[in-house]
Amino acid sequence: MSQSALFRYKGGAAPNIAALAYLAVAYGAGLWLITAPSLAANLLGTLLVAHGLVIAAYFIHEFAHGSIFAKPAQNDAAGKVMAWLTGACFASYDGLKEKHLRHHADRLDVVTFSYRDFLRRQPGWVTKLILALEWAYVPAVELLMHGFVIAAQFTRGNAERKRRALIMLASRLAFFAVLASLAPKALVFYVVAYMIFLHVLRFMDAFQHTYDVYESKGLTAAPPELVRDRAYEHANTYSNVLSLSHPVLDLLTLNFAYHNAHHARPAVPWYDLPSLHAKLYGQDRTQVLAAMSLFATWHKNRLRRVTDPDYGFVAASGNRAAQFVGAVGVSFLTAV
Repeated sequence: MSQSALFRYKGGAAPNIAALAYLAVAYGAGLWLITAPSLAANLLGTLLVAHGLVIAAYFIHEFAHGSIFAKPAQNDAAGKVMAWLTGACFASYDGLKEKHLRHHADRLDVVTFSYRDFLRRQPGWVTKLILALEWAYVPAVELLMHGFVIAAQFTRGNAERKRRALIMLASRLAFFAVLASLAPKALVFYVVAYMIFLHVLRFMDAFQHTYDVYESKGLTAAPPELVRDRAYEHANTYSNVLSLSHPVLDLLTLNFAYHNAHHARPAVPWYDLPSLHAKLYGQDRTQVLAAMSLFATWHKNRLRRVTDPDYGFVAASGNRAAQFVGAVGVSFLTAV
């Protein structure tokens, strides 16, 4: 099959091959380095593994939109590989797609597991533990969400879902067993890399919308009958670019930061989003929030973000992000 037939869009071969090759090299080299004797090598390897996971996660997003390969089956197959790499393989890949595409279609943050309701039903010390971990920058809510996804395959799933979850669990445990056999300390560095990976994704997710959260019993349940038109979508979507002056830095998250452009044209591939953003919005910064302006509220509101379902608001001028609390627990990697 030729490159032109393999990739959906003309000109897609070079950027996609380069990004996928970087992912493979970063992740593979990172795994090798975290098993090395040198601490410096271990630390570098940790960063490479973390960034490899970040790129893999954002490729899941691209594959879900069918923006990479020409055939849907190819996008789905590649998406399943990325889901395994990122530990998002326990829920079905179709579920991951359904959740994210509903986010676009219904203009909501759709969740099937409310961690806040879950915490309210637990002894007080459980919530205190979650908050203590979040205070210490351990992404406890994301870990809880991932844990629920795994548990749900056995408590809510049919025989096929349970069988599939057991296969995924066995394959992941085998992977970590091999890693530990090479160097037990590598497991520690992998855990750190995974925490960094979760933080990157949750930072990006936190400040891209001021949508309503819709708690649904299932991904296919009908949305609430409220009008959320294209104007609502744009006004409640923000492009949290890593740098206004050095847009090349947004490649670190596969241009996921150009979120308004993505919502305007969801099938446009990652490498064309900066030019689409420029075409649609030019120098209009109304819906743009540079990451540097978000770090303070990210830190200040890390506990309020867990307990308060209100995302806050973006001011029209001045320190626009000061009251933007942001979202948590809305990752496209967690679906049941």
